Amino acid sequence: MRVLHVIADLPQGGAESVLYRLILSSPTDIEHVVVSMMGASYFGPKLSAAGVKVHTLENPRGRLTIRGVLKLRQLIVDTRPDVVQTWMYHADLIGGLVARWVGIQSVVWGIRASGLDSEQSSFSARVSARACALLSRWIPAAIVCCSERAAVAHQAMGYCEEKFTVIPNGYDLSQFTPDTETRQRLRKEWYIQPDQILLGMVARWDPQKDHNNLLRALALLKAHGAIFRCALVGAGVNWDNTILVRNVRRQELTDQIILAGPRDDIPSVMNALDLHILSSAYGEAFPNVVAEAMACGTPCLVTDVGDAALIVGTSGWIVPPQDAPALAQEIQAALAVLVAEGRRLLGQNSRMRIEENFSLEKMVETYHGLWRTVVAKIRKGR
Repeated sequence: MRVLHVIADLPQGGAESVLYRLILSSPTDIEHVVVSMMGASYFGPKLSAAGVKVHTLENPRGRLTIRGVLKLRQLIVDTRPDVVQTWMYHADLIGGLVARWVGIQSVVWGIRASGLDSEQSSFSARVSARACALLSRWIPAAIVCCSERAAVAHQAMGYCEEKFTVIPNGYDLSQFTPDTETRQRLRKEWYIQPDQILLGMVARWDPQKDHNNLLRALALLKAHGAIFRCALVGAGVNWDNTILVRNVRRQELTDQIILAGPRDDIPSVMNALDLHILSSAYGEAFPNVVAEAMACGTPCLVTDVGDAALIVGTSGWIVPPQDAPALAQEIQAALAVLVAEGRRLLGQNSRMRIEENFSLEKMVETYHGLWRTVVAKIRKGR
């Protein structure tokens, strides 16, 4: 089977990392070809190094060119895929339309967001999603959603209900695993004492992630006498970010906050933390960082966005989004449990939940089964 993937771009993001894991964990009888509507970014070179054909259309951000559309059309014609798997609204719309233009019926859309926010989602994302809702009965043979909440939200928008399959993200538990050595190394790099509490959040600088909500909560925590450090990791989360730095200083958290920027060693980061916090306000579907932290034996506290609460289950803490006092109170409660029971025991429960529910093998197997079902159904109908 040959699968051609169409995705808007290949930066260090959640959907892109799932695509990368899915491809590298596939058996050799499935050939993958990747088309980025923009550039190669972060995962393009990694996929190429693994022997995967990667093509870029070099469309400017937020714009679609005729040249890019024609190049995509030719790539689909030349590749002759059994399945065209698209990822996220823009790729669903453009990749789906072009695939059907050249006669490919086995199109599978991929939805990665929990829904649309009229104030925060980009205009192009809103237009693409609405167009996809209208075209969902014609273009895709199937629609993959990574979360139950996202499936319900998109069906309410008008997406064709009977085409949905929910496939939760899966994780390589040999990569994301408890590791005392890397924990100690990174904590030493950040000057964290062995008995010192290290909080953290891995998230790019984006309104969706609501770093300011976390900073307000940490300021309240500090005012109540809590002693902690907090590492913020992700693209744009560094001391060159004047808006973020200004907010850190306004909340008087300069001595508590580590702005680490983007890092390639996320398993090490997760191991270094005592508690991972997701403070997102909206837009999450199935936040990878929560499951990655839990797989590394790090308990999690999350805002109730997307399927974050589903991932955590009873192994962590859940608070409403955009409520700094509630977040501060729950962090304090989590720290009390950490001190009383220890990170190791809480971490074992967290990892066990990922092992039982969100393995990489299960995700890969479900994708492959869906693709084969779609191809068989179309061939039978001819």
